[in-house]
Amino acid sequence: MSSVFQGRAFDRQQRILGYVRSEGRAVVSEIADMFAISPATLRRDLRALEAQRLIVRSYGVFYPTDIGRYETPLEHRHKAKTQERVAIAEAATAMMADVGTVFIDEGALPEDLIGPMRRLNRMTVVTRSVTVAAELGRHSDHDVIIVGGRLRPATMGTVDKWATAMLAELNVDLAVMGTNGVSIERGLTTPDPTVAAAKTAALQAARQCVLVCEHTRFGVASFAKFAELDQVTWVVTGKQLPRAAAQRYGEAGPKILRV
Repeated sequence: MSSVFQGRAFDRQQRILGYVRSEGRAVVSEIADMFAISPATLRRDLRALEAQRLIVRSYGVFYPTDIGRYETPLEHRHKAKTQERVAIAEAATAMMADVGTVFIDEGALPEDLIGPMRRLNRMTVVTRSVTVAAELGRHSDHDVIIVGGRLRPATMGTVDKWATAMLAELNVDLAVMGTNGVSIERGLTTPDPTVAAAKTAALQAARQCVLVCEHTRFGVASFAKFAELDQVTWVVTGKQLPRAAAQRYGEAGPKILRV
């Protein structure tokens, strides 16, 4: 293989890797035209990236292996909405049926709960997410309390001392949390320490916690830890998480619901 061809393939694969990292996932049939290459070439490039352990394949979809090290903007994550996420949101919402007060975390998957939550009886919703607050405030009967603080444009969530101080004054029945990584050894993690501090404060304000996360988050450890696994009451994830893995995580404390 000529060095010129190798260089072109390398450059193309780096662009594909950048796309997968920004979007959080890649499906061959959806992006072949975007890179102006055949599906066969794209599959070959994805396999090359997989061999370098830069991406991992699950049920025909490719994900970045360093998914817990960075945060993709919400608009990209919403485009990557999957049936797994829809099922997780429905199951987590069902757990709120008899709840009077609930905290909803920032992030794309917690935002998936907005639609199903409109069907619930009136409750008090506390959130650091401007998006959750705005949507539920406009389109539901829930009483919505938004936690103040510095706004993070990438996720539209509030952080810093204003957020943690406000959360320290509250008591909620249930916290619905998202995460970038779930590890038996490292617990729940996220790339930004200010986000980790706000998540910790929310957990401490809650009597019980439901963690919502896709199966790709398991075994991932990001930079800043915000909780141990045994601080979580329930973990709601997809059936793509193998039963054996779910059992291992369940032995660390939480009840695991695969949907």
